[in-house]
Amino acid sequence: MSVGSHDHAPRVAIVTGGTRGIGAALTRRLAKRGSRVVAVYRGDDASARRVQQELDGVTTVRADLADPEACVRLVEDVLAEHGRIDHLVNNAGLLLEARSSDTTIPDWERVVAVNLSAAFHLASTAVPAMRAAGYGRIVNISSVTAVMGSPSEAAYGAAKAGLHGLTRSLARETARHGITVNTVVPGVFETDMTASMPEKTRAAIVKMIPAGRRGNPDELAAAVEFLLGDDAGYCTGSVLTVDGGLSMGG
Repeated sequence: MSVGSHDHAPRVAIVTGGTRGIGAALTRRLAKRGSRVVAVYRGDDASARRVQQELDGVTTVRADLADPEACVRLVEDVLAEHGRIDHLVNNAGLLLEARSSDTTIPDWERVVAVNLSAAFHLASTAVPAMRAAGYGRIVNISSVTAVMGSPSEAAYGAAKAGLHGLTRSLARETARHGITVNTVVPGVFETDMTASMPEKTRAAIVKMIPAGRRGNPDELAAAVEFLLGDDAGYCTGSVLTVDGGLSMGG
């Protein structure tokens, strides 16, 4: 039976990387509007506990998304528990700073596995259930590095750029089944990672951003929330950039 956009049961969402930074901001937004959120994380148990204790309707799941079988198992477990998956946000990321000549084969393979392959395995496992329901929303979180490049992020940039092609191929595959697939490209945001940078580095980054500041994670979460909403049913195969103008260059 098609659940469609007029079904009023709580939405069920998977948010990878959903217990810290941008992912946590989105988990909070979705939970506070009544969604059942499965927030996936890799290893920070303390952050996962905080999110689960803070929010009703949130389940945290520890998983290594570099493992294709773990991705498949995750989706199957959510379907077994909730009977549906309405929203999938592929937000988990792994950034290893290294020039191409210093990137080892295992490093390359793990960066691609976490940032690109996991999104494919999760989506390809979730799409049949979404298709049967006649409804689904998939949002892939890319990076400004995918469009600007970086001398020390070749693997990361390549993997994140791959999400753009994956998004558009999945969008074409699923568009007539009530499913949308979009990409959001974040710039630099106020997260644990940027907070740990030296002040000189932080200041230099801000100078590159036309808006003159780093973004608040909730600003990116708002963009993702829009694409997950019923009102965004005509947006598919799109790339939405939320970077304060950073990728314009200059």
